[in-house]
Amino acid sequence: MEGYNRLSPREAAGKFIQNRFRNCQGALLAGSVIRGEATKTSDLDIVIFDRNIQSAYRESIIDLGWNIEIFVHNLTSYKDFFVSDCESARPALPRMVVEGEVIIDKGIIAAIKNEAKELLDKGPKKWSEETINTKRYFITDALDDLIGSLDRAESLFIVNKLAEQVSEFVLRTNNKWIGDSKWVIRSLKNYDEEFAERFVDAFDTFYKINHIDKIIMLVDEVLSPHGGRLFDGFSLGK
Repeated sequence: MEGYNRLSPREAAGKFIQNRFRNCQGALLAGSVIRGEATKTSDLDIVIFDRNIQSAYRESIIDLGWNIEIFVHNLTSYKDFFVSDCESARPALPRMVVEGEVIIDKGIIAAIKNEAKELLDKGPKKWSEETINTKRYFITDALDDLIGSLDRAESLFIVNKLAEQVSEFVLRTNNKWIGDSKWVIRSLKNYDEEFAERFVDAFDTFYKINHIDKIIMLVDEVLSPHGGRLFDGFSLGK
């Protein structure tokens, strides 16, 4: 992970806070370095709580031999971010707070961690039947486009969109959090490792040999408990 001598993640985070946020009320080191998933390109994710900050902000800094992402909040601003993250079903900040390792704590961290954990344990808001049907329709539409596609370049982008739609659908209809980028597969694994393996295999098979049969089977499996593919009779705004 390290190509030269530098401080460990925890040492660097502690020194960074000491140098730049000495008077903060709390700070947490989160991200891949805490989960044991760090790579040579991993950065330090640090959540900082400082009552003197007027409004929340995010900043990227190179210091102490590390790329550092800081998420700075006062003692109330984080609450709005908790709410907005959970409304989008992508609980980035609550997850960082729950998993984060304490760097500094002047008596505030336990309560904030409890708030975040309660939100994560509750799961995202349940989709309405209308939302489920709308999602079914657009998944069906994308699948039809893929089945009918004769252009490899177009199929690549259809498949990318379909993977995003199907992962969101299976997670949200099972009251699970979703994610972006690498958190798509992490969220699927948290839900069901066996399903996640089949999901990856279906789309990887397309990318390798241009076969779509596994994708079709996977989509039908995911939609089946909710009525299957949907086209006839669907409307929006009628």
